[in-house]
Amino acid sequence: MKVLRTPEDRFADLPDFGYPPRYAEVGGLRLAYVETGPADGEPVLLLHGEPSWSFLYRKVMPVLADAGLRAIAADLVGFGRSDKPAEIGDHSFAGHVEWIRAFAFDHLDLRGLTIVGQDWGGLIGLRLVAEHPDRFARVVAANTGLPTGDQPMPDVWLRFREVVRTAPALSDLLGGQIPLIWSTPNSLMQYIQTGKIKPLAVASPKRIAILPDVPTVSESGFAGFDVTVWYGMAAPAKTPPDVVARVGAALADVDQMLEVQQKLTPLGYDLRYVDSRHFAEKIANDHARYGKVIRDAGITPD
Repeated sequence: MKVLRTPEDRFADLPDFGYPPRYAEVGGLRLAYVETGPADGEPVLLLHGEPSWSFLYRKVMPVLADAGLRAIAADLVGFGRSDKPAEIGDHSFAGHVEWIRAFAFDHLDLRGLTIVGQDWGGLIGLRLVAEHPDRFARVVAANTGLPTGDQPMPDVWLRFREVVRTAPALSDLLGGQIPLIWSTPNSLMQYIQTGKIKPLAVASPKRIAILPDVPTVSESGFAGFDVTVWYGMAAPAKTPPDVVARVGAALADVDQMLEVQQKLTPLGYDLRYVDSRHFAEKIANDHARYGKVIRDAGITPD
């Protein structure tokens, strides 16, 4: 694992944050934390979200200490003084949960714990509460939750996800460094609606509901142009046909639900269910089509 570490001089002279850093080793990585308050006080573990670090709690820690509590603010792996695994594949939800578990329980042996979780820190902390309830006395959940998959994420979160995914190119476009980008409609709508971005064309074979006046690339002079992002469900190759059929029928029913259409259509999604056979044909056709483009253009992995 390639690991990055921020030089210590980057943390010099921070206002209201004169706590000496401490470190714990978790899974071969260095996890940083600071603490204040009586060592025998009831522990409060403060977990930040992104793109922050333990500095987020600089105003909270002295209040907790003055109340006789032991305030501990950790830097999640990848943030602040903690080690930063350089590859995306080194990060997983389970991995981050385990790093904090090892820090809180193996290194500090915290019990009777109050957990304060903000944003991503809440997802991690709430998972620990669910798995180790005997360790916790209280929970403070701030701008966070513990998704189970039983309910769809809200529109604002889906838009945020798209903005994060496209942020570097979008920032360059808004700043005038590049003349255009390809992106999904829901990540750009707020900028289109405020006049900061002008949509030129959509890459799908037909116009989309949320931008009905924007032509397709085909209409703009490139006949047959179709670069559509699609989402599908796959199962192991040996899944029994009757199971595939039942799942397919359920998906088809969901596709027709008015509340699902009302939720996804304004985000730029065109709901079109296709059965297993046609989905397999779609994958094969895309593989052949994009494969030819790659070969003809001489594109190679970087």
